[in-house]
Amino acid sequence: MDFTHGTELGVTIAGRPFAHLFFQLVLSFSGWRWVGLAFGETFEALVAGVQEALWELGGVPLVLRSDNLSAATHELKDGGRSLTRRFKDVVDHYGLQSTRIRPGKSHENGVAEKGNDVLKTAIRQALLVRGSRDFATVEEYEQFVAGIVSKLNRRAQARFEVERAHLRPLPTTRLSTYTSYDRVVRRWSTLRINSRVYSVPSRLIGHTVRVHLHADYVEVLFKGKLVETMPRLRGKQEHRIDYRHVIWSLIRKPGAFARYRYREELFPTIPFRLAYDALNKWRGDRTDVEYVRILHLAASTMESTVERALLELLRRGEPFDYADVKALASPEPAAVPDVRIPRPDFRVYDGLLAGGDR
Repeated sequence: MDFTHGTELGVTIAGRPFAHLFFQLVLSFSGWRWVGLAFGETFEALVAGVQEALWELGGVPLVLRSDNLSAATHELKDGGRSLTRRFKDVVDHYGLQSTRIRPGKSHENGVAEKGNDVLKTAIRQALLVRGSRDFATVEEYEQFVAGIVSKLNRRAQARFEVERAHLRPLPTTRLSTYTSYDRVVRRWSTLRINSRVYSVPSRLIGHTVRVHLHADYVEVLFKGKLVETMPRLRGKQEHRIDYRHVIWSLIRKPGAFARYRYREELFPTIPFRLAYDALNKWRGDRTDVEYVRILHLAASTMESTVERALLELLRRGEPFDYADVKALASPEPAAVPDVRIPRPDFRVYDGLLAGGDR
């Protein structure tokens, strides 16, 4: 098994460069492979990849060969590396023997290294035939890669049938592919997980929550109920702040906006940033108060509606404030008059009939 970089393929998602890895498990005799996208060589991505591969395979080989990736091994005091306790639990659960290459000897994991080369060569060729490296969604790209892997596996089918006879049965259950943490939500509606900061709803401030850290997303649970799901930070990303989480605290102390550590995260789109600059030009000391109110309006109504109102006010080029934005984005509903119709007196109608008037 091995991780290999896929970013070099030049794939884009909706026009944006797509940074990613592939996790690949290859059978050494037949060349049958399982491939999945990954966004970091994390423990969670490793376990998810191994388990998905084995269950797709339908059995367990005797030996699992890898390099000394940090997600599975740690350095010993007297030199060398050994399996981490967590990954040893995974290996033991599946009854695998773990063998690893010597540091710096990548050729000792030649099956996986060659498998990576074959995979990426096949993807490059398929991209040339396709005529475009851009995909509408990650899911579309995953399906594209899955089709290529399926073709490679069909070529290995005859030898795979021989190899399959030597696989051992799968265990009765899978292992969890996430890591759990208990964290207290800090006063700015944030959590720190693996040196990275995530915001959560402000109603959770001061409470202990359970965090499930998956390979590519994070779940936050409170009293056993899922309250938030968000993408996992990766690469150079150190924080993810959703203004909808923190605005309810900030609206009570708008003066704190200027000193807020993650202030740049509170401009959800470019029009909001332009609006803040315009307010700073026209409103001076009241800029932060006015902007925080506008942000609160976006969180409590519709961000897109507020954004359109800001664009219209910016187009006019005239001074504006929160009240002007609210009037455009969320105008007060027209007052409906309270009309009270009295119960009709049928005696008047009876008298009309008795009088014989036509």
